[in-house]
Amino acid sequence: MYFKSWILLTISFFGLCSITAARAEQASYSLKSLRKTVLSGPAQGTSYHITYFDTQELVSKNDIDSVLKVIDLSMSIYNPSSTISLFNKEERTAVKLDRHFQKVVDASFRYNRITKGIFDITVAPLVQLWGFGPKQIKHFPDSNEINATLASVGMDKLIWKAPYLKKSKPNVSIDVNGIAQGYSVDVLAKFLESKHIKNYIVELGGEMRVKGRNQAGEFFKIGVERPSSSHNQLLKTEVVHIKSGALTTAGNFEKYMMNGKQKISHHVNPLTGYMFSSPVVSVTVYAKTAMEADALDNYFMALTPDEILDFVKKRKNLEVYIIFNNEKGEIEEKYSKGFSNFFLKKTI
Repeated sequence: MYFKSWILLTISFFGLCSITAARAEQASYSLKSLRKTVLSGPAQGTSYHITYFDTQELVSKNDIDSVLKVIDLSMSIYNPSSTISLFNKEERTAVKLDRHFQKVVDASFRYNRITKGIFDITVAPLVQLWGFGPKQIKHFPDSNEINATLASVGMDKLIWKAPYLKKSKPNVSIDVNGIAQGYSVDVLAKFLESKHIKNYIVELGGEMRVKGRNQAGEFFKIGVERPSSSHNQLLKTEVVHIKSGALTTAGNFEKYMMNGKQKISHHVNPLTGYMFSSPVVSVTVYAKTAMEADALDNYFMALTPDEILDFVKKRKNLEVYIIFNNEKGEIEEKYSKGFSNFFLKKTI
């Protein structure tokens, strides 16, 4: 049975049942004088939404747009003048990276090792071959086309000697969308903190980082929506709250194409050239940084629910909430022990 499902992270500013009246009153007293500032706009092919609380407006929309513009000029594959676009040209063998790009490349090599090659920023030619890149395709690839493209895929074909990134073959190209958006969220969060803002939510394309409380002294609530087990059109919402950290989500519920009755997901295995085969519908990952959560959520889409939980259990400050299809095609969920602490506790 096939379910077209999706997850939505939403933000709520209502009170949390788990906070005692005395604690809430004390926190509210210290925060009630803070003003709420909301900033939003287009970014990286999607949009950003920032909410923070302070006695005055310390950060403006222009400030945020300026920060994002620098990152866009560095790592946007849709900007022909960006550093990454220059690197992806066949006539270019090397480029000098700015500080943002350097951090993303360093992290990319680290996560490539951690995931045993599954996380791979050189997967761009395969993504394009299957029709999920900037250009449209006329047909899905056959085995010969996939094998030919695989010859240009693999991070062993990159030569990294900071600040220069080189490629060993002219047709090697990279795409850092699987990590750069999370990195951008972290940059924006650090920018707010540099202005001494202690209570905020930063969201960009569904990737989120939060810290602190709202004006009432309550932790921010985030709703995770998913289809119910019996009727895929009905949505069930799980409400979570975290004191600080990042939440990101990956899934095969939005970005896919159909080849007859076959669903073609955008999650391509860089080791085989084909899409991953996994019962996982989506994963929501908690980590200290949005970059880490962003890098790992796509990797988890290649694993089974039990493999994901085993991976998370061995690492600190990492939690996960998994939605998957069981053997009967029904929607089920699993989550790590630590993630259960994020669920909003209900009182009678």
